Amino acid sequence: MKKIILKKGRDKSLLRHHPWIFSGAIKRIEGTPERGEPVEVYNATGSWLARGAYSPDSQIVVRVWTFNQDETVDREFFRCTIENAVKLRHSLPGFASNFTACRLIAAEADRMPGLIVDQYADYLVVRFLAAGVEKHKSVIVELLAATTGCRGIYERSDDAARIKEGLPEATGLLCGEMPPEEIIIQEYALRFKVNIQSGQKTGFYLDQRDNRDYLRRHAAGKTVLNCFAYTGGFGLAAAVGGAAKVTNVDSSSPALEMTVENMRLNGIEETCYENISADVFCLLRKFRAEKRKFDIIVLDPPKFADSKSHLAKACRGYKDIAILGFQLLNPGGQLYTFSCSGLMTPELFLKITADGALDANVEAAVIKRFSQAPDHLVSLPFPESYYLKGLLLQSR
Repeated sequence: MKKIILKKGRDKSLLRHHPWIFSGAIKRIEGTPERGEPVEVYNATGSWLARGAYSPDSQIVVRVWTFNQDETVDREFFRCTIENAVKLRHSLPGFASNFTACRLIAAEADRMPGLIVDQYADYLVVRFLAAGVEKHKSVIVELLAATTGCRGIYERSDDAARIKEGLPEATGLLCGEMPPEEIIIQEYALRFKVNIQSGQKTGFYLDQRDNRDYLRRHAAGKTVLNCFAYTGGFGLAAAVGGAAKVTNVDSSSPALEMTVENMRLNGIEETCYENISADVFCLLRKFRAEKRKFDIIVLDPPKFADSKSHLAKACRGYKDIAILGFQLLNPGGQLYTFSCSGLMTPELFLKITADGALDANVEAAVIKRFSQAPDHLVSLPFPESYYLKGLLLQSR
């Protein structure tokens, strides 16, 4: 039996069922566990706490599988865990009828640390981002195929998180049929083309599904600036909702080319929108100099902070872009602003946004708060799973 013995007083988070154990909490390791191998975790007085996967190269040395000492991490464990996760998604309102793509497994929030599984129509895209799930990859893939009846499972484990785990990046077909180059998915009133082989993350940002739908229902007659547009999600929602004109901005020309395809797919005329390939910060400053204004502005940037050491710089980035956004709003305009950085708390994000409004000399009020779609579970013992924060602000 391989054991992890914690330092005195370092078991508090585990007693609250938080699933991470950092290197600084460990007093000693008994035995020589291999990467991804299950280990038993004990506190300083010898009481059993948890069973988890060992990762010698990561700062998170153990990711907990279970806090139940009688629960064995075997094929049956994975079968039950996967089936429960899939069953939960099928119970969500609108599943299959309102949308044909969703997150089936959300890593630690579904008791599968480091595993992301997204479903796009008849295909699954998987990301094995931690040593434990990597060690059990073949069993997990087999059970995913059996549980979902999907046509194919494609891997997109091309993420820097793999490097931190001592694992090489990996992509390619794992099971079944190779997915087509583009998959069409339904999302309420919208249809999107998704390239799961070369798109960002697993191909699309499914977590913004409900927030896009909210914008669609409130965009009629408005001029809309969609920043960090990627393949046009918010911009398409606004256009389908009857926006007077949509401007999509992204640094990626290929992503904007997919935006054109998505607009055509939904019957949007080219006169209803424009796409601009540019650095968002630079373009917003240019718009400010030109005194260009919009009724609605969407700020949905990529993650600015992936570690605590980057948080201060991320705060400056969020504040800078908030200032620019507020300055480009028409009187009475609305700013949709988001952070997908798990380290950014809702309170801190609100403060940064308020500071941005102050520096922009704009009075604004919070009309609505946004979060991730419910298939991207938020686990109560694991606050890091609540990563997407958004605010709808009304200038006045």
